[in-house]
Amino acid sequence: MLRPVVVGSDGSRRSLAAADWAAREALRRGLSLQVVQAWEGTTTPGETERPERNGPRCLARRALEDTADRLRESYPELSVGTRQITGSATDVLIAVGGQAELLALGSRAVGGVGGFLAGSVVQVVVGHVKRPVVLVRAGGTLADEHLPDTGGQPSTHTPYRAVVVGIDPRHPCEELLSFAFESAALRAAPLRVVRTWRLPYVQAAAAARVHRAMAASAARALAAAVEPWREKFPTVEVHELVQEGRPSHTLPTAARDAGLLVVGRRIRSGRLGAHTGYVAHAAMHRARCPVAVVSHD
Repeated sequence: MLRPVVVGSDGSRRSLAAADWAAREALRRGLSLQVVQAWEGTTTPGETERPERNGPRCLARRALEDTADRLRESYPELSVGTRQITGSATDVLIAVGGQAELLALGSRAVGGVGGFLAGSVVQVVVGHVKRPVVLVRAGGTLADEHLPDTGGQPSTHTPYRAVVVGIDPRHPCEELLSFAFESAALRAAPLRVVRTWRLPYVQAAAAARVHRAMAASAARALAAAVEPWREKFPTVEVHELVQEGRPSHTLPTAARDAGLLVVGRRIRSGRLGAHTGYVAHAAMHRARCPVAVVSHD
């Protein structure tokens, strides 16, 4: 059974941008789209039989349907469904996100109907959902996914911007590379695979030699990790980038002209609970393009 693309909706500009992005992604993947709204307000007894008795919830539902209607008009070939689910925004999104092909959210949304995605909800959801979560900022358009035209103007007819993914070959990265290669293939876009490394403390006399050795080692490890995926996706143009520095700084920089940045989040079940990880956290706050957070072991 195919999983749908799911987007959280609250009527804010960010969630509307996320809905448009999710609709385009669903079309690229040949999947349906579900627009989900959490209802955190009270429910009047007998609402099912007499919905007019619960005005606020009906108003929220109408906003949800308006969003879906707009998507159906903009993307007539797309199957769009809606769900209004009673519960906190975090609980609802974590539940539906776990059953989605991917979950799209408007990043840093501020209260719409029901306060959906207000405050730290996005970070909590990203830290718990084990399916890919894509964060989309307000104002994002289809033209932003494409390169500018020859005159430097926004265009929807030029090739897609690159997909960028950051990996660490010392840890499992199959989920990351699978998502990144598939995303690039669906867009016929180039893929930049970034591996960062840092020079440890060494004596000054040995710094240059150690620097060359570590850079070469990082490049070999990156090439070995990517090679099987090159064979699986022979049409994807791949660029391997080895950069010195912290990934939380280098990845947003490497993706400043990208159409999508893919970062990982290690699944942990320790006493501190789930969390996003410092690389994903930095990407969520600094990247200009949509950010896909992919969980992995």
